[in-house]
Amino acid sequence: MKTYNQTNFFKHTFCEFQQVDDFEFPENTNYKSKSESIYFYTEEGVFRKSNHWGRVANCRWKLISDENYKNQQTVIGFAKWTNFYPINSTEKTFYIKVDFESKTARIQPKKEKSTNYLFTFSEAQNRTKKINHLFKDNKWASYFNEEIETLRFNIISKFINTNKTFQEIKLAYK
Repeated sequence: MKTYNQTNFFKHTFCEFQQVDDFEFPENTNYKSKSESIYFYTEEGVFRKSNHWGRVANCRWKLISDENYKNQQTVIGFAKWTNFYPINSTEKTFYIKVDFESKTARIQPKKEKSTNYLFTFSEAQNRTKKINHLFKDNKWASYFNEEIETLRFNIISKFINTNKTFQEIKLAYK
């Protein structure tokens, strides 16, 4: 696994920053980007003060925040160097976490030994989009003789635990 630091963490990476409310940036801040984001590096990781999260240049950086966070609001986040993962590789280092109650799907990096089925970042991204569509739309389920919530659970569970396509899984249910 690649080791990240202040010289390479901004090159095609996935990371989840944790919101920090009590950090003051020192005068000698390490870096300020063209988009006005401010970075401060420590041996353990990086602090980032920014009003934009998600797609950041060629990276996907999420902010794990409190419920008061609104998009475009300036927030400080911290991430350890060990929390950065490559997204442009062919390595299967991501899994999909689905919450059937809230009807959401999230890409998660593999941490230590994982029993989850793993995907590359782009595979996980495509599958997550499909899963979110399955949660929002009911038309696809009208061809089945099963209750939609049961059908969703069964199909999505298979979809995140195999390399089969949605079409292959759906055909097995007909």
